[in-house]
Amino acid sequence: MTAGVPGGRPADLYIGIGEPGVPYGPMWAWQVARARAVAAREAPEAIVLVEHAPVYTLGRASDPASLLRDEASYVASGAEVHWIDRGGDATWHGPGQVTGYPILDLTRDPVRPRDIHRHVWNLEACMIDVAASYGIEAGRAAGRPGIWVGDAKLAAIGIKVTRWVTFHGFGLNVSPDLSWFEGIVPCGLHGFGVTSLGMLLGSAPPIREVSDRLVAALGTRFGIDPGPEMVIPLSR
Repeated sequence: MTAGVPGGRPADLYIGIGEPGVPYGPMWAWQVARARAVAAREAPEAIVLVEHAPVYTLGRASDPASLLRDEASYVASGAEVHWIDRGGDATWHGPGQVTGYPILDLTRDPVRPRDIHRHVWNLEACMIDVAASYGIEAGRAAGRPGIWVGDAKLAAIGIKVTRWVTFHGFGLNVSPDLSWFEGIVPCGLHGFGVTSLGMLLGSAPPIREVSDRLVAALGTRFGIDPGPEMVIPLSR
């Protein structure tokens, strides 16, 4: 069950959790099209939460050295590689991680319209809230994007804004195989680890439960009232 803010801005809710994993390329193309439609006032804002098939993504300013192997070796291991248009450096998405794509019109923010820093702060706050709901004290770290528990990253953030509409978003580690991160320098930050809710708790909560808590946190932080859950209409 999910919850939002009664009387908040309506938004479509799309959930794609579970095997075989949502393919990255079609999901990216869908986001771009939906962001354009939201900017043109031809479609509602949207909250999208998915569990991807394994994929490494690198943002528009990524250092190629963040990939520790050649791209063919990643593909041979079962992961795609995509160079994309978001901010941030290298990261991984895949099974055991909730990847979130809030497609929101910043001109409709009733508190501080067109405030990109506020949007990122709210994304961070949502994941801090969800971690706290499991008794985990997570937080921000100066000079290190994402959400951290000590020196280990629990969640990554990277967004793009076009015509004041946001897309891309975050990846919150619930129970992934953390060895996937060994093939990259996560977010371009050397000397730091990666963690997950499962590692911190000793056993992982159900990923669907985590996604429900994320929807509730996103609704509260952004003043959104998500509609009934829908299937993502992707061309695979």
